[in-house]
Amino acid sequence: MPIKIEAPTVIQAAGNKPKRIEEFIGRVNSRTSALSVAKMTSPPGWVEPGQTPEFDEYTVVLAGSLRVTSRFGVLDIEAGQAVIVPAWEWVQYSTPDPRGAEYVAVCLPAFSPMTVHRDPE
Repeated sequence: MPIKIEAPTVIQAAGNKPKRIEEFIGRVNSRTSALSVAKMTSPPGWVEPGQTPEFDEYTVVLAGSLRVTSRFGVLDIEAGQAVIVPAWEWVQYSTPDPRGAEYVAVCLPAFSPMTVHRDPE
């Protein structure tokens, strides 16, 4: 039977500035552990700690620009573009652009604070 998600749950984000995370599907809002789907809205100048997650992350940028820093370099992902970060790869997300960013992130399996493995702040 299809399950309707009436509204997302807003989850507190890591980082130096407030970022809005609206989880539509995931461990908190729908008690789904297989994957998570969340809409992010991050302000200009936002930076989160680096992380080495146990999940693959698929991100589609809807507006603005998202910076993805890895051990392989820096990618700026613009609106209409996407990026895939495989599990167990160190990554750091930020929005240095004055437009900030709005994007959708899908994590497989679902995001969990226990499996994201953030760098110490």
